[in-house]
Amino acid sequence: MPKMRTHRGAAKRFRLSGTGKVMRRKATGNHMLIKKSGSRKRRVSGMAEVRAERRAVRSLLGE
Repeated sequence: MPKMRTHRGAAKRFRLSGTGKVMRRKATGNHMLIKKSGSRKRRVSGMAEVRAERRAVRSLLGE
């Protein structure tokens, strides 16, 4: 059988943390930033843990 390939769309959206959690970027941080407060922009700037579909995302990433 050939090797399993990483799902490239998932690889661009998700990554694994050092402890093995599946991480994603938070939404609403790319456009219309003038009307958003600084605290709101800081809140959405980071990463968040994926809670649903963890096993599916890990399999797409080849883990």
